[in-house]
Amino acid sequence: MFEFLKKFKQKALVYGKSSEKTAEKYLRKKGYKIVETNYRCKKGEIDIIALHKKYLVFCEVKARRNQTYGSALEAVTPSKIRKIRLTAEDYLLKKNLKDADCRFDVLTIDETPDGTRMELITNAF
Repeated sequence: MFEFLKKFKQKALVYGKSSEKTAEKYLRKKGYKIVETNYRCKKGEIDIIALHKKYLVFCEVKARRNQTYGSALEAVTPSKIRKIRLTAEDYLLKKNLKDADCRFDVLTIDETPDGTRMELITNAF
């Protein structure tokens, strides 16, 4: 039983990392310059930090292989938003960028029977 859960979690991690790489490529095509990926601190993690036009963008990537647990966008909960904001604040302080114009984007990747659907929500929260 535990072995099954371990393998399931490993597959989810691999899928998550693959989705983040797909997201990086997508954002680059949209004109984003990737500054950092997987920024971590005690407060949380930010998947992608990028420059886009005049903004420093903190981007959350959410991917779903199916809709069993809801859409990718539904996974961006108020609790997750709070952690992202706190982590962004930590990043800005550590990098001495407290006066930077910032934005929070969400990139969703949903696998459907019709194929993969990606949606970029700028200034999501």
